[in-house]
Amino acid sequence: MYKKVMVAIGDDETSQVALQEALHIAVTDGAKLCIVHAMAESSNGDTHGNTGQQSGVGLLERAKSSAGNALAVETRLLPAEGEYGVNGVSEAIANAVTEWGADLLVVGTKGRRGLERLVIGSVAGQLVNTVDISILLVRPH
Repeated sequence: MYKKVMVAIGDDETSQVALQEALHIAVTDGAKLCIVHAMAESSNGDTHGNTGQQSGVGLLERAKSSAGNALAVETRLLPAEGEYGVNGVSEAIANAVTEWGADLLVVGTKGRRGLERLVIGSVAGQLVNTVDISILLVRPH
């Protein structure tokens, strides 16, 4: 059904659940998988120094290795405009969706509600309103 599945991850339990779901779908459908992680850049273009970039690369490498040899996996570290917070991250992911030609985006969501969602915001919520492909929102068990 899906040919190109993209999953956006961070360093949290919700992202791990989303990754496992994306892996399952990609293997079942024989789809290509792209794992992305968006990192906020400061106004001078620095992604929190080499340590931050190494952390993002390490996160992607661990995610890729969890796929095993069942399918070919591509990874991308996405620079996001730091001063735009959640909007910068969601914009970077939305651009990657379009650039890679994904037909399914899998994203973890913490399920924030009410004032907490209004104040903190939600990357998943932004993506629902931004991308024009199918999105699977995954909550931790």
